[in-house]
Amino acid sequence: MTNTNEKQNLCGLKRKDFQTNINGKETDLYILRNKQNYEVAITNYGGALVAIMVPDKNGNLANIIQGHDNIQDVINSPEPYLSTLIGRYGNRICKGTFQLHGKEYKLPINNGPNSLHGGKEGFNAKIWDALQMNENTLVLNYISAYGEEGFSGEVKVTVIYTFTDNNELVIDYMATTNKKTIINLTSHGFFSLSGIANPTPTIDNLVCEINADFYLPIDETSIPTGEIRFVKDTPFDFRTPKKVGQDIDADNEQIKNGAGYDHCYVLNKKEVGELSFAAKITEPVSGRTMEVYTTEPGVQLYTDNWADGYKGQNGATFSKRSGICFEAQHFPDSPNRPYFPSVVLNPNEQYKQKTIYKFGIQ
Repeated sequence: MTNTNEKQNLCGLKRKDFQTNINGKETDLYILRNKQNYEVAITNYGGALVAIMVPDKNGNLANIIQGHDNIQDVINSPEPYLSTLIGRYGNRICKGTFQLHGKEYKLPINNGPNSLHGGKEGFNAKIWDALQMNENTLVLNYISAYGEEGFSGEVKVTVIYTFTDNNELVIDYMATTNKKTIINLTSHGFFSLSGIANPTPTIDNLVCEINADFYLPIDETSIPTGEIRFVKDTPFDFRTPKKVGQDIDADNEQIKNGAGYDHCYVLNKKEVGELSFAAKITEPVSGRTMEVYTTEPGVQLYTDNWADGYKGQNGATFSKRSGICFEAQHFPDSPNRPYFPSVVLNPNEQYKQKTIYKFGIQ
């Protein structure tokens, strides 16, 4: 199916601005619409979400995800993971090394002394094969070659974006491998529920709830210490809703290590792999809400601690703490922590993950 008519695009993005050829592969812009006529815009470069157009309590539509308005800015973004897909391994692996079937693997170091988000050229920088199935479904496929970024096995990955009539952005992930490997996929959406603007407002006043009794403390290089710590009486307790900004600059070693929140929460689950409630944010002025549901054991809360006011789409600017990320995933550095849930994928298995971002109004 061809792209839907761009004249009616609520987001104002133009397909031609996302079309180029890189090493024989075409990039493009895909618009998903639901029955309410709300919109999600995606490019197959890194699977980046470039617009999510949903209403506030007064019916005013705005783009609530950070993105760029042309392919060159996507490719050259100061934030290379801006609302992209992440792989082969979301989050950090300590010193870029791990053991698998008795062999040591070395990954590129691209974040202090560690490997982050799949290395120097992860899935965020790949051109995915795209097929728009209908108005509200986009299928992306990518084959990660054996040895890519130092990982073992050839991995075939499928990601399906679906925008439902209930204003849910559903992301389904599937992967298979021909040789034992590790995998940890996620989506790195930078959400700004007040709507992106110049400047985009900070997330300090967002009211946040996270369904987790425990989180993973990190060292000064953002690698989990191995401890699984109770959130009670810490800045990390979002079991009852509170403002994101309340404790974001607390005099706390963990807050300092993350320069704010950049920590993985251990989600409360009745059973492994169940699709369950992970988090909710509410933007008090616009009334917009977002709920997160996932099959994953963890969610990385990241409060956009390093942005410097760089330019986004349609004149918007993204300053420090103007976005919030809920990256549903397995835990960071799991290959080096045998007691964390396993991230090993064997040739006879299928990796599966489902995460839902549901938009509403309070």
